[in-house]
Amino acid sequence: MTAPMLVQLGSMGVLVAVLAFCVVWVSSDTNKYRKLVWVTLFLTFDLIMFGAFTRLTDSGLGCPDWPGCYGHSNPLLAHAHISAAQEAMPFGPVSVKKAWIEMIHRYFAMGVGVLIIALMAISWMRWLKSRKQPMQRQVKFTPWFPTLLFFCVCLQGAFGAWTVTQKLQPVIVTTHLLLGLTLLAMMAWLAARQSDHAPVAASAAGLVKPAMVALLLLVIQIALGGWVSTNYAALACTDFPLCHGALVPQMDFANGFTLWRHLGMTADGDFLTFQALTAIHWTHRSFAFVVIAFIVWLAWKALRTAGLQNTGRWLLIVIGLQLFTGLSTIYFNWPLAIAVVHNGGAAALLVLLVMLNYKARLVPGRHAVSAAASHSAIVESLNQHP
Repeated sequence: MTAPMLVQLGSMGVLVAVLAFCVVWVSSDTNKYRKLVWVTLFLTFDLIMFGAFTRLTDSGLGCPDWPGCYGHSNPLLAHAHISAAQEAMPFGPVSVKKAWIEMIHRYFAMGVGVLIIALMAISWMRWLKSRKQPMQRQVKFTPWFPTLLFFCVCLQGAFGAWTVTQKLQPVIVTTHLLLGLTLLAMMAWLAARQSDHAPVAASAAGLVKPAMVALLLLVIQIALGGWVSTNYAALACTDFPLCHGALVPQMDFANGFTLWRHLGMTADGDFLTFQALTAIHWTHRSFAFVVIAFIVWLAWKALRTAGLQNTGRWLLIVIGLQLFTGLSTIYFNWPLAIAVVHNGGAAALLVLLVMLNYKARLVPGRHAVSAAASHSAIVESLNQHP
Protein backbone atom coordinates (compact mmCIF):
# COMPACT_ATOMS: atom_id res chain seq x y z
CA MET A 1 0.00 0.00 0.00
CA THR A 2 1.73 3.16 -1.23
CA ALA A 3 0.97 6.83 -0.60
CA PRO A 4 0.36 7.63 -4.32
CA MET A 5 -2.18 4.80 -4.54
CA LEU A 6 -4.04 6.07 -1.45
CA VAL A 7 -4.08 9.60 -2.87
CA GLN A 8 -5.49 8.33 -6.16
CA LEU A 9 -8.14 6.27 -4.39
CA GLY A 10 -9.07 9.23 -2.21
CA SER A 11 -9.35 11.40 -5.30
CA MET A 12 -11.94 9.02 -6.76
CA GLY A 13 -13.99 9.25 -3.58
CA VAL A 14 -13.77 13.05 -3.59
CA LEU A 15 -14.82 13.10 -7.25
CA VAL A 16 -17.99 11.16 -6.46
CA ALA A 17 -18.70 13.53 -3.57
CA VAL A 18 -18.07 16.62 -5.73
CA LEU A 19 -20.72 15.44 -8.19
CA ALA A 20 -23.18 15.19 -5.29
CA PHE A 21 -22.17 18.66 -4.03
CA CYS A 22 -22.88 20.05 -7.51
CA VAL A 23 -26.39 18.60 -7.40
CA VAL A 24 -26.95 20.26 -4.03
CA TRP A 25 -25.48 23.56 -5.20
CA VAL A 26 -27.72 23.89 -8.27
CA SER A 27 -30.81 22.75 -6.35
CA SER A 28 -33.61 25.25 -5.81
CA ASP A 29 -33.93 24.09 -2.20
CA THR A 30 -32.80 26.96 0.02
CA ASN A 31 -31.88 24.54 2.82
CA LYS A 32 -28.69 23.13 1.33
CA TYR A 33 -27.88 21.03 4.39
CA ARG A 34 -31.22 19.25 4.13
CA LYS A 35 -30.68 18.73 0.42
CA LEU A 36 -27.23 17.26 1.10
CA VAL A 37 -28.76 14.85 3.61
CA TRP A 38 -31.32 13.63 1.07
CA VAL A 39 -28.72 13.31 -1.70
CA THR A 40 -26.50 11.29 0.65
CA LEU A 41 -29.46 9.07 1.55
CA PHE A 42 -30.15 8.50 -2.16
CA LEU A 43 -26.51 7.61 -2.86
CA THR A 44 -26.37 5.31 0.19
CA PHE A 45 -29.39 3.46 -1.20
CA ASP A 46 -27.67 3.23 -4.59
CA LEU A 47 -24.49 1.98 -2.93
CA ILE A 48 -26.42 -0.85 -1.29
CA MET A 49 -27.97 -1.75 -4.64
CA PHE A 50 -24.55 -1.78 -6.31
CA GLY A 51 -23.15 -3.78 -3.40
CA ALA A 52 -25.85 -6.39 -4.06
CA PHE A 53 -24.87 -6.37 -7.75
CA THR A 54 -21.22 -6.86 -6.75
CA ARG A 55 -22.08 -9.80 -4.53
CA LEU A 56 -24.53 -11.43 -6.98
CA THR A 57 -22.05 -11.22 -9.88
CA ASP A 58 -19.48 -12.95 -7.67
CA SER A 59 -17.22 -9.89 -7.91
CA GLY A 60 -16.41 -9.61 -4.21
CA LEU A 61 -12.91 -10.95 -4.87
CA GLY A 62 -12.51 -9.27 -8.25
CA CYS A 63 -9.56 -7.53 -6.59
CA PRO A 64 -8.25 -9.90 -3.91
CA ASP A 65 -6.53 -7.14 -1.91
CA TRP A 66 -7.79 -3.94 -0.26
CA PRO A 67 -8.20 -0.99 -0.70
CA GLY A 68 -6.55 -1.11 -4.12
CA CYS A 69 -6.40 -3.73 -6.84
CA TYR A 70 -3.12 -5.69 -6.86
CA GLY A 71 -1.51 -2.66 -5.24
CA HIS A 72 -2.89 -0.21 -7.82
CA SER A 73 -5.69 2.34 -7.65
CA ASN A 74 -7.64 0.92 -10.61
CA PRO A 75 -7.87 -2.30 -12.64
CA LEU A 76 -6.40 -0.63 -15.72
CA LEU A 77 -3.02 -0.34 -13.99
CA ALA A 78 -3.40 -3.88 -12.60
CA HIS A 79 -4.33 -5.40 -15.96
CA ALA A 80 -1.26 -7.68 -16.14
CA HIS A 81 -1.93 -9.17 -12.68
CA ILE A 82 -5.63 -9.65 -13.45
CA SER A 83 -4.91 -11.31 -16.78
CA ALA A 84 -2.44 -13.70 -15.14
CA ALA A 85 -4.95 -14.64 -12.44
CA GLN A 86 -7.70 -15.15 -15.01
CA GLU A 87 -5.46 -17.30 -17.19
CA ALA A 88 -4.51 -19.46 -14.22
CA MET A 89 -8.17 -19.87 -13.21
CA PRO A 90 -10.49 -18.99 -16.15
CA PHE A 91 -13.69 -19.50 -14.15
CA GLY A 92 -12.36 -18.11 -10.88
CA PRO A 93 -13.34 -14.96 -8.99
CA VAL A 94 -10.84 -12.71 -10.79
CA SER A 95 -11.50 -11.15 -14.19
CA VAL A 96 -11.20 -7.68 -15.67
CA LYS A 97 -14.98 -7.19 -15.55
CA LYS A 98 -15.25 -8.34 -11.94
CA ALA A 99 -12.29 -6.19 -10.94
CA TRP A 100 -13.97 -3.07 -12.34
CA ILE A 101 -17.25 -3.92 -10.61
CA GLU A 102 -15.45 -4.34 -7.29
CA MET A 103 -13.43 -1.13 -7.62
CA ILE A 104 -16.41 0.98 -8.75
CA HIS A 105 -18.19 -0.25 -5.62
CA ARG A 106 -15.23 0.90 -3.53
CA TYR A 107 -15.08 4.32 -5.25
CA PHE A 108 -18.79 4.73 -4.62
CA ALA A 109 -18.37 3.79 -0.95
CA MET A 110 -15.54 6.30 -0.55
CA GLY A 111 -17.74 9.01 -2.04
CA VAL A 112 -20.52 8.30 0.44
CA GLY A 113 -17.93 8.39 3.22
CA VAL A 114 -16.75 11.84 2.10
CA LEU A 115 -20.36 13.09 2.08
CA ILE A 116 -20.96 11.82 5.61
CA ILE A 117 -17.76 13.54 6.77
CA ALA A 118 -19.10 16.74 5.19
CA LEU A 119 -22.44 16.34 6.99
CA MET A 120 -20.64 15.86 10.28
CA ALA A 121 -18.41 18.91 9.72
CA ILE A 122 -21.32 21.15 8.72
CA SER A 123 -23.42 20.07 11.69
CA TRP A 124 -20.56 20.77 14.11
CA MET A 125 -19.93 24.20 12.59
CA ARG A 126 -23.61 25.14 12.79
CA TRP A 127 -23.90 23.83 16.33
CA LEU A 128 -20.84 25.78 17.49
CA LYS A 129 -22.21 28.89 15.82
CA SER A 130 -25.60 28.41 17.50
CA ARG A 131 -23.93 28.30 20.94
CA LYS A 132 -23.12 31.99 20.53
CA GLN A 133 -26.80 32.67 19.82
CA PRO A 134 -28.73 30.41 22.26
CA MET A 135 -32.12 31.77 21.24
CA GLN A 136 -31.52 30.62 17.65
CA ARG A 137 -30.20 27.16 18.49
CA GLN A 138 -31.86 24.46 16.41
CA VAL A 139 -32.13 20.85 17.47
CA LYS A 140 -31.97 19.85 13.80
CA PHE A 141 -28.27 20.74 13.72
CA THR A 142 -27.22 18.76 16.78
CA PRO A 143 -23.89 17.22 15.71
CA TRP A 144 -24.02 13.99 17.71
CA PHE A 145 -26.09 11.98 15.25
CA PRO A 146 -23.95 12.88 12.18
CA THR A 147 -20.88 12.06 14.28
CA LEU A 148 -22.35 8.64 15.04
CA LEU A 149 -22.90 8.24 11.30
CA PHE A 150 -19.21 8.91 10.73
CA PHE A 151 -18.17 6.16 13.17
CA CYS A 152 -20.69 3.80 11.55
CA VAL A 153 -19.25 4.40 8.08
CA CYS A 154 -15.73 3.79 9.44
CA LEU A 155 -16.86 0.47 10.91
CA GLN A 156 -18.56 -0.38 7.62
CA GLY A 157 -15.31 0.31 5.78
CA ALA A 158 -13.44 -2.02 8.12
CA PHE A 159 -15.90 -4.84 7.43
CA GLY A 160 -15.59 -4.10 3.72
CA ALA A 161 -11.86 -4.75 4.03
CA TRP A 162 -12.40 -7.92 6.08
CA THR A 163 -14.89 -9.16 3.48
CA VAL A 164 -11.98 -9.32 1.03
CA THR A 165 -9.18 -10.39 3.36
CA GLN A 166 -11.33 -13.13 4.94
CA LYS A 167 -12.24 -14.49 1.48
CA LEU A 168 -16.01 -13.81 1.66
CA GLN A 169 -16.54 -15.55 4.98
CA PRO A 170 -20.38 -15.60 5.26
CA VAL A 171 -20.64 -14.04 8.72
CA ILE A 172 -18.36 -11.15 7.68
CA VAL A 173 -20.25 -10.53 4.43
CA THR A 174 -23.63 -10.66 6.17
CA THR A 175 -22.43 -8.27 8.88
CA HIS A 176 -21.13 -5.95 6.15
CA LEU A 177 -24.61 -5.99 4.59
CA LEU A 178 -26.36 -5.32 7.91
CA LEU A 179 -24.01 -2.43 8.71
CA GLY A 180 -24.71 -0.95 5.28
CA LEU A 181 -28.44 -1.12 5.97
CA THR A 182 -27.88 0.34 9.45
CA LEU A 183 -26.14 3.26 7.77
CA LEU A 184 -29.10 3.60 5.38
CA ALA A 185 -31.59 3.55 8.27
CA MET A 186 -29.62 6.21 10.15
CA MET A 187 -29.51 8.39 7.02
CA ALA A 188 -33.28 7.96 6.62
CA TRP A 189 -33.84 9.05 10.24
CA LEU A 190 -31.59 12.09 9.74
CA ALA A 191 -33.46 12.98 6.53
CA ALA A 192 -36.79 12.66 8.32
CA ARG A 193 -35.54 14.87 11.13
CA GLN A 194 -34.43 17.57 8.68
CA SER A 195 -37.74 17.62 6.80
CA ASP A 196 -41.13 19.14 7.44
CA HIS A 197 -44.03 16.71 7.76
CA ALA A 198 -47.80 16.96 7.52
CA PRO A 199 -49.71 16.95 10.83
CA VAL A 200 -50.26 13.45 12.19
CA ALA A 201 -53.50 12.27 13.80
CA ALA A 202 -53.46 11.46 17.49
CA SER A 203 -54.26 7.82 16.67
CA ALA A 204 -50.74 7.50 15.19
CA ALA A 205 -49.39 7.15 18.73
CA GLY A 206 -50.90 3.67 18.76
CA LEU A 207 -48.62 2.66 15.89
CA VAL A 208 -45.34 3.51 17.63
CA LYS A 209 -44.81 0.03 19.10
CA PRO A 210 -46.14 -1.92 16.07
CA ALA A 211 -43.86 0.12 13.80
CA MET A 212 -40.88 -0.80 15.97
CA VAL A 213 -41.89 -4.48 15.87
CA ALA A 214 -42.21 -4.32 12.07
CA LEU A 215 -38.74 -2.79 11.82
CA LEU A 216 -37.28 -5.53 14.03
CA LEU A 217 -38.99 -8.27 11.98
CA LEU A 218 -37.67 -6.74 8.77
CA VAL A 219 -34.11 -6.60 10.12
CA ILE A 220 -34.30 -10.29 11.03
CA GLN A 221 -35.61 -11.11 7.56
CA ILE A 222 -32.88 -9.05 5.90
CA ALA A 223 -30.27 -10.89 7.97
CA LEU A 224 -31.77 -14.21 6.84
CA GLY A 225 -31.78 -12.98 3.25
CA GLY A 226 -28.16 -11.91 3.56
CA TRP A 227 -27.31 -15.36 4.89
CA VAL A 228 -29.04 -16.92 1.86
CA SER A 229 -27.11 -14.69 -0.53
CA THR A 230 -23.69 -15.05 1.09
CA ASN A 231 -24.05 -18.84 1.20
CA TYR A 232 -25.36 -18.97 -2.40
CA ALA A 233 -28.50 -20.78 -1.23
CA ALA A 234 -31.03 -18.87 -3.38
CA LEU A 235 -31.67 -21.92 -5.58
CA ALA A 236 -31.63 -24.53 -2.82
CA CYS A 237 -35.41 -24.82 -3.35
CA THR A 238 -36.59 -24.42 -6.93
CA ASP A 239 -40.29 -25.17 -6.36
CA PHE A 240 -43.01 -23.24 -4.53
CA PRO A 241 -44.95 -23.36 -2.24
CA LEU A 242 -43.31 -26.71 -1.47
CA CYS A 243 -39.56 -27.26 -1.22
CA HIS A 244 -38.29 -30.44 -2.89
CA GLY A 245 -41.91 -31.55 -3.01
CA ALA A 246 -42.39 -31.31 0.74
CA LEU A 247 -43.77 -28.69 3.09
CA VAL A 248 -40.89 -29.37 5.48
CA PRO A 249 -37.99 -30.92 3.51
CA GLN A 250 -34.96 -32.64 4.92
CA MET A 251 -32.72 -29.93 6.40
CA ASP A 252 -29.47 -29.48 8.32
CA PHE A 253 -29.93 -26.42 10.55
CA ALA A 254 -26.84 -27.10 12.68
CA ASN A 255 -24.35 -26.67 9.84
CA GLY A 256 -26.49 -24.23 7.87
CA PHE A 257 -26.57 -21.70 10.69
CA THR A 258 -23.08 -22.17 12.09
CA LEU A 259 -21.73 -18.63 11.94
CA TRP A 260 -17.97 -19.07 12.18
CA ARG A 261 -17.01 -21.09 9.12
CA HIS A 262 -15.54 -20.55 5.66
CA LEU A 263 -17.67 -20.13 2.56
CA GLY A 264 -19.10 -23.47 1.42
CA MET A 265 -17.57 -25.31 4.37
CA THR A 266 -18.74 -26.57 7.75
CA ALA A 267 -17.01 -25.59 10.96
CA ASP A 268 -15.13 -28.92 10.79
CA GLY A 269 -13.79 -28.15 7.31
CA ASP A 270 -16.09 -30.48 5.36
CA PHE A 271 -18.11 -29.32 2.38
CA LEU A 272 -21.48 -27.79 3.29
CA THR A 273 -24.28 -30.24 2.52
CA PHE A 274 -27.25 -29.48 0.28
CA GLN A 275 -29.51 -30.07 3.29
CA ALA A 276 -27.74 -27.18 5.05
CA LEU A 277 -28.36 -24.88 2.08
CA THR A 278 -31.99 -25.99 2.05
CA ALA A 279 -32.34 -25.07 5.72
CA ILE A 280 -30.98 -21.58 5.01
CA HIS A 281 -33.33 -21.01 2.07
CA TRP A 282 -36.42 -22.52 3.74
CA THR A 283 -36.01 -20.43 6.90
CA HIS A 284 -35.78 -17.19 4.91
CA ARG A 285 -38.76 -18.16 2.77
CA SER A 286 -40.96 -19.21 5.70
CA PHE A 287 -40.21 -16.18 7.87
CA ALA A 288 -41.02 -13.92 4.89
CA PHE A 289 -44.74 -14.69 5.29
CA VAL A 290 -44.66 -13.52 8.91
CA VAL A 291 -42.97 -10.28 7.89
CA ILE A 292 -45.31 -9.70 4.94
CA ALA A 293 -48.44 -10.30 7.03
CA PHE A 294 -47.35 -7.92 9.78
CA ILE A 295 -46.20 -5.13 7.42
CA VAL A 296 -49.43 -5.39 5.37
CA TRP A 297 -51.44 -5.04 8.58
CA LEU A 298 -49.31 -2.07 9.67
CA ALA A 299 -49.63 -0.42 6.25
CA TRP A 300 -53.42 -0.86 6.38
CA LYS A 301 -53.47 0.87 9.79
CA ALA A 302 -51.26 3.66 8.42
CA LEU A 303 -53.64 4.16 5.47
CA ARG A 304 -56.41 4.90 8.00
CA THR A 305 -54.29 7.42 9.93
CA ALA A 306 -54.04 11.06 8.83
CA GLY A 307 -50.45 12.03 8.05
CA LEU A 308 -49.33 8.43 7.44
CA GLN A 309 -51.39 7.48 4.38
CA ASN A 310 -48.63 8.08 1.85
CA THR A 311 -46.11 5.98 3.78
CA GLY A 312 -48.68 3.21 4.21
CA ARG A 313 -49.45 3.24 0.49
CA TRP A 314 -45.79 2.90 -0.44
CA LEU A 315 -45.33 0.10 2.09
CA LEU A 316 -48.05 -1.90 0.36
CA ILE A 317 -46.53 -1.25 -3.07
CA VAL A 318 -43.01 -2.25 -2.05
CA ILE A 319 -44.07 -5.31 -0.04
CA GLY A 320 -46.00 -6.49 -3.11
CA LEU A 321 -42.90 -5.94 -5.23
CA GLN A 322 -40.82 -7.92 -2.74
CA LEU A 323 -43.20 -10.86 -2.87
CA PHE A 324 -43.16 -10.80 -6.67
CA THR A 325 -39.36 -10.56 -7.00
CA GLY A 326 -38.81 -13.17 -4.29
CA LEU A 327 -41.00 -15.71 -6.08
CA SER A 328 -39.53 -14.74 -9.45
CA THR A 329 -36.02 -15.64 -8.32
CA ILE A 330 -37.31 -19.18 -7.79
CA TYR A 331 -39.44 -19.58 -10.91
CA PHE A 332 -37.00 -17.87 -13.30
CA ASN A 333 -33.84 -19.49 -11.93
CA TRP A 334 -32.47 -16.47 -10.06
CA PRO A 335 -32.03 -13.83 -12.83
CA LEU A 336 -29.52 -11.17 -11.86
CA ALA A 337 -31.72 -8.11 -12.47
CA ILE A 338 -34.60 -9.46 -10.37
CA ALA A 339 -32.24 -10.51 -7.58
CA VAL A 340 -30.76 -6.99 -7.43
CA VAL A 341 -34.26 -5.45 -7.38
CA HIS A 342 -35.19 -7.83 -4.55
CA ASN A 343 -32.25 -6.52 -2.52
CA GLY A 344 -33.29 -2.95 -3.34
CA GLY A 345 -36.84 -3.67 -2.24
CA ALA A 346 -35.61 -4.76 1.18
CA ALA A 347 -33.64 -1.50 1.48
CA ALA A 348 -36.70 0.52 0.40
CA LEU A 349 -38.86 -1.23 3.01
CA LEU A 350 -36.27 -0.35 5.64
CA VAL A 351 -36.35 3.35 4.67
CA LEU A 352 -40.16 3.40 4.68
CA LEU A 353 -40.40 1.75 8.10
CA VAL A 354 -37.84 4.19 9.53
CA MET A 355 -39.93 7.06 8.15
CA LEU A 356 -43.09 5.54 9.63
CA ASN A 357 -41.40 5.14 13.01
CA TYR A 358 -40.36 8.80 12.90
CA LYS A 359 -43.75 10.15 11.81
CA ALA A 360 -45.68 8.08 14.36
CA ARG A 361 -43.79 9.98 17.06
CA LEU A 362 -44.92 13.38 15.76
CA VAL A 363 -48.27 13.25 17.56
CA PRO A 364 -48.63 16.61 19.38
CA GLY A 365 -48.34 16.26 23.14
CA ARG A 366 -47.55 12.53 23.03
CA HIS A 367 -44.69 12.87 25.49
CA ALA A 368 -46.66 15.27 27.65
CA VAL A 369 -49.59 12.86 27.79
CA SER A 370 -47.27 9.97 28.67
CA ALA A 371 -45.68 12.03 31.44
CA ALA A 372 -49.09 13.03 32.79
CA ALA A 373 -50.25 9.40 32.73
CA SER A 374 -47.12 8.31 34.61
CA HIS A 375 -47.61 11.05 37.18
CA SER A 376 -51.24 10.02 37.71
CA ALA A 377 -50.20 6.40 38.16
CA ILE A 378 -47.61 7.36 40.79
CA VAL A 379 -50.12 9.52 42.68
CA GLU A 380 -52.69 6.73 42.59
CA SER A 381 -50.13 4.23 43.87
CA LEU A 382 -49.17 6.54 46.75
CA ASN A 383 -52.82 7.00 47.66
CA GLN A 384 -53.34 3.24 47.74
CA HIS A 385 -50.14 2.60 49.75
CA PRO A 386 -49.64 5.57 52.08
